[in-house]
Amino acid sequence: MGEIDEAIERADREAFTREPPKTLQARINYLLKQLGTAKAVAAELGVTADSVNRYRRGARKHPPKDITAKIDAAVRSRWQPRVRKRRRKQAASAGGITVETRARFGYTAPIGTTDDGRFRRVTVHLPAAYAQRLFDARDAGAGDQELRQIIAEGFKDIYFQDGGSRAAGISDVAINDIDYLDLDF
Repeated sequence: MGEIDEAIERADREAFTREPPKTLQARINYLLKQLGTAKAVAAELGVTADSVNRYRRGARKHPPKDITAKIDAAVRSRWQPRVRKRRRKQAASAGGITVETRARFGYTAPIGTTDDGRFRRVTVHLPAAYAQRLFDARDAGAGDQELRQIIAEGFKDIYFQDGGSRAAGISDVAINDIDYLDLDF
């Protein structure tokens, strides 16, 4: 999972209106309800169906750390899908998406100007069209580089060129060496 995928997941988690189940038994029961069978849950987690049933009954209360992390990720990825879908739809249709990052930005610029990449801390609100492109690309299985390019195009338009009112000669903005990246929608 790339940096931008992780940022989208964090933003999705912030949208939860209720916390996911906390206990191991409640989480396993939730996964059983979502996936249908212990065998399907076991395949998702990489354990046996017997282990899933032991977790469900409470016969085994402390799975290994890697299995605990897989259970947590599986529950969170399925928790409140309608809430996440509604927030994404609003961001893609009207609200847009706010990107906060500290990264090295480079770009191609006309001769006589500085185009050396340098670290910048930037917070930019990108319009809904960029949010829609970002979500569509992610849903289509785009890699981290493609997602970075969409955000870079938004930064070029909104931050560097200010909607076309300055720096018209800048092209090919690139985001490299991301220190951190946070999304809000």
